[in-house]
Amino acid sequence: MDVIECILERSRVENFSQKEVNDRLVERMLELATHAPSAGNVQAWHFIVVKDAKVKERLFEAALRVASIKSAPIAIVVCADMERMGLRYGEKGKQVYAIQDTAHASLTLALVAHALGLGCDMIRAFDEADVASILELPPHLKPTMILAIGHPAELPARASKIPFENITWLNRYGNRYEVRGKRIFV
Repeated sequence: MDVIECILERSRVENFSQKEVNDRLVERMLELATHAPSAGNVQAWHFIVVKDAKVKERLFEAALRVASIKSAPIAIVVCADMERMGLRYGEKGKQVYAIQDTAHASLTLALVAHALGLGCDMIRAFDEADVASILELPPHLKPTMILAIGHPAELPARASKIPFENITWLNRYGNRYEVRGKRIFV
């Protein structure tokens, strides 16, 4: 599957079959996530793979009861290493670059999961302190994303997107970027 196809086809999966996810697929996703863009190539991220049903139940509670966490065979919690990024870039590293970098790694995980025939739900709303406590994270690690991953129980509907020409400007805000010709991808 090429990257364009992967981007266009990937959609949020909320319902998973109970079929286990092969460890080799998980390892492939994690290996490729480490190739995500990173400020200064610091790679200030950590990945916690959660398979234990009791731990997933606690994450479910910390994440506003998002059902996909319990139904997915695995959850991967992406954490920013604030200390490592701060050593290189100070406060801006902690407040901006660490978060951006874990977002890149999270999206890479989601795209690779899709390319491997898996589904993913990217969960951003959760109680950080609860997640940190559940996973026994040291203080310098900040959880930034929970990805529920597994084999989709059904094919998800493709979400509609705002046409790029409605949110794109040329040289300055308000100067509409004019679309030249037909849209290539629909």
